[in-house]
Amino acid sequence: MTPLNNRFRGYLPVIIDIETAGFNAKKNALLEIAAIIVELNSQGDLHLTERYSAHVIPFKNAELDEAALKFNGIDPYHPFRMAIEEKEALEHLFTPIRHAVKRNNCTRAILVGHNPAFDIGFLNAAIQRTKIKRSPFHPFSSFDTATLGGLAYQQTVLAKIAETAGLHWDNAKAHSALYDAEKTAELFCLIVNRWRALENLAALSTQAEEVETNVLVST
Repeated sequence: MTPLNNRFRGYLPVIIDIETAGFNAKKNALLEIAAIIVELNSQGDLHLTERYSAHVIPFKNAELDEAALKFNGIDPYHPFRMAIEEKEALEHLFTPIRHAVKRNNCTRAILVGHNPAFDIGFLNAAIQRTKIKRSPFHPFSSFDTATLGGLAYQQTVLAKIAETAGLHWDNAKAHSALYDAEKTAELFCLIVNRWRALENLAALSTQAEEVETNVLVST
């Protein structure tokens, strides 16, 4: 495995998806969180290496928006959710992320998300509530697959980008934090690897032109 420390200015991309009971990060409950760690293989391509997720118990006095719950289909108090407290859920994800940051010689993680302002807002609010001393993530910087999808595939909706890129998409599984995070991670890797391939192709083309020029000059 090739360390990622030189690829994204010392940051380790970690794909995060969060399902919530509304849009207000300070008032509405965080209900599901998933993290996908991506790393470079021996060929230099980015790929998914680790997956973590947790169902979360709404924090004390959290507000639950019925429209949001109807949209994502989550029953916060269903006995089979096997939900855990917010701080335990964050540490469940943060511990392996810290290990991945270290083994890739990175300085910290950077959140990758689809419209990540939403996810980073809820993540930071949860970190503040639970008084976790040090988050592995940059507090405000992020990578946005909606922007990257618009650039690479002329689409900004995650399902539409995935379909255009040739990735399988199952509407029945959408709006699960782990499923959406996996699809976002697959898309991110696809775009990064595609860009690397184009860079390599451009370098080969430049080398060929230089060789041709040298041949012409020598003759």
